[in-house]
Amino acid sequence: MKLATFQYQQRTLVGVALNDTHLLPLDALPVCASMQSLIAAGSAGLAAIREYLAAAAEPRQMIPVEAVTWLPPVTSPGKICGVAMNNSASNARKISAPEHPAFFLKPASSLVAHQQPVLIREYYGSVHPEPELACVIGRTAREIAPERALDYVFGYTIFDDITGNGMRAQDRFHYYALYPKADNPAELERVEQHLSYAARYKGSDTFSAMGPWLVTADDIADPDNLDVSCKVGGELVAEDSTRYYNFKVAEVLSFISHFLTLHPGDVIAMGTAFKPSATRKSIHHANLQVVPGPIEIEISGLGRQVSPVSVQKGGLGRWQLKRSD
Repeated sequence: MKLATFQYQQRTLVGVALNDTHLLPLDALPVCASMQSLIAAGSAGLAAIREYLAAAAEPRQMIPVEAVTWLPPVTSPGKICGVAMNNSASNARKISAPEHPAFFLKPASSLVAHQQPVLIREYYGSVHPEPELACVIGRTAREIAPERALDYVFGYTIFDDITGNGMRAQDRFHYYALYPKADNPAELERVEQHLSYAARYKGSDTFSAMGPWLVTADDIADPDNLDVSCKVGGELVAEDSTRYYNFKVAEVLSFISHFLTLHPGDVIAMGTAFKPSATRKSIHHANLQVVPGPIEIEISGLGRQVSPVSVQKGGLGRWQLKRSD
């Protein structure tokens, strides 16, 4: 089942996409007052929708998708987690890496919906798309085992983890971290490290494109075997599959749940599908400062997300940053 959040005639509605051209609003069902309330209702909420769809005694109002303004399927998730370098295509570039999923957080304020513009400011430097599968959590999960982890997923959606490499370079620290010595914890040793905090280069406004809808978990037989492609300005820059993840979806959810309690509506982006296309073009060639949009991401079973790109001129006032492309 494809479930969407959208605005129509100044109302925010939850609806089901019965095809690619029309949405059926579900405002007649109290459980569908919002996507969050539907997720909280769990299987009972989905059963209510199926019963509503089956009882088609009278005509239902179908809304053309051209008449709506799309919103992210979940408009205010408690948290958005992203998984870093979770694709085997990146392994050859790693100098060292942890043997577990490494994850980061993105703010809900970075969300933007299908067909809504990704805003790129001139002072960001280089910015590129990162096409990803994302899970929407269906019930509270804490310290769950991998073999049970998928039971906690409400649905799946397309996620674009927009990344500002220019800002990553600007925010990089090269320094000596202090750690207690292994053989003498009373003494400290200096360890040379490189560090870059993700808040700007991962969490700027519109850096999390999500949608157009979420597909309920019962319609996705194997989230670890979905084809992913990405075009920018009509040119194919990624042809990949979730089967190339270093850590499977269930493993990621299990690991994160041992540190962060996952709540209904939380979004977990599983890592970038960035295996280059047959032309050897990759997402890293698609600097959105200079390559015109739109960004088009397709994931088998989930549909197609389209994001126009808007580059805005202007500076940072007194903050004169060194340009890093």
